[in-house]
Amino acid sequence: MNYVFISPAYPITCTHFCGRLNSQGVTVLGIGDVPYDELNDQLKHALTEYYYVSSLEDYDQVYRAAAFFIHKYGRIDWLESMNEYWLRLDARLRSDYNIAVGTREDGIDALVRKSEMKQIFLKAGIPTARQHIVSDFESGKAFVSETGYPVIVKPDIGVGSNGAKKISSEEELSEFYQNLPSEMYVMEEFLCGDICTYDAVIDSNCEPLFESMCTYPPVIDSVSNDENIHFYTSPVMPEKLRELGRKTVKAFGADRRFVHFEFINITKDYEGIGKAGDFAVMEVNMRPAGGHDPDMMNYAQSTDVFEIYAKMVMGDRREMPENDKQYYCAYAGRKDGYDFLHSREEIMERYGSEIVLQEEMPPIDWPSMGRYVYLARFTEKTEMDQFFRFVLE
Repeated sequence: MNYVFISPAYPITCTHFCGRLNSQGVTVLGIGDVPYDELNDQLKHALTEYYYVSSLEDYDQVYRAAAFFIHKYGRIDWLESMNEYWLRLDARLRSDYNIAVGTREDGIDALVRKSEMKQIFLKAGIPTARQHIVSDFESGKAFVSETGYPVIVKPDIGVGSNGAKKISSEEELSEFYQNLPSEMYVMEEFLCGDICTYDAVIDSNCEPLFESMCTYPPVIDSVSNDENIHFYTSPVMPEKLRELGRKTVKAFGADRRFVHFEFINITKDYEGIGKAGDFAVMEVNMRPAGGHDPDMMNYAQSTDVFEIYAKMVMGDRREMPENDKQYYCAYAGRKDGYDFLHSREEIMERYGSEIVLQEEMPPIDWPSMGRYVYLARFTEKTEMDQFFRFVLE
């Protein structure tokens, strides 16, 4: 099997995906804008061959790289980037080279445009916040008159919370329209609650081979207020979320891929959406969660999601059994500009046996994920909550 991996050097978890695919006998062919000598040794070993391009934004270069691989290795069976930013590039290449697995150009808008995702949610009967495509100030005021403040404005096409803003008054609404971005934006009613993700490896029948849940505080508040970040992966998933996650997979026909769907666990009743404790979908991401989230899934369920994915690619099945050792896996990210009560040495002295990873993040991730990160796992949620307080106070 020939698997073309777009941008295998970033994020770092791509190295693990490439490594597990290689161990399954897959011919892994990389196309990226990082010079070969700068790739880590594990990735170099996993790749059968690597084609360097000066820019992945230059489609002609990427197209010729894929053509080179086809000439040398034969037909491309699979092509992925595992990266939200390159989903449209992936789709275009699949269309141009008639690659059977994965979304092509004619279906990509539903996976990257929040306005088109919303239509699929509504058609499938999946609870979701009301949405308005941003046009003019009067239309925005009319929408807010129905939902009330606050509302969220965000790019129709965007990654994470980039460009998102909470608007809590008519003054802020007016300011937004006075500096209206040139790109298309959507406005949504704000739902109170934590973000809970549905993460899964899906087979060719849109059935999950692996499922996981991660819980975050409202990300938009953490970023806009420059707060330290903490979140966790749970050993169990509420049945309501599991049912909605699987329903969303089938609504999008998301077969043979790793998915990362975002839901709000609402904390009060919303007419037409649900009651406190229910879940409402925010958006879908047809790729794995970023950062250390896949590692956290492994620590929480004592498993290897990278191998589960590789086995799905090769055999459309899961061979790795469920493990009885289940944990809460905690992420605590410290940002610059804070005077923390406890030093690194004190953290390690108290939690050294629970900490499974500690590191300084790449500078690009500091604003959102923190500069210094500690991952730890616990059998009880109360222990995890104490860890968060100790590291971040």
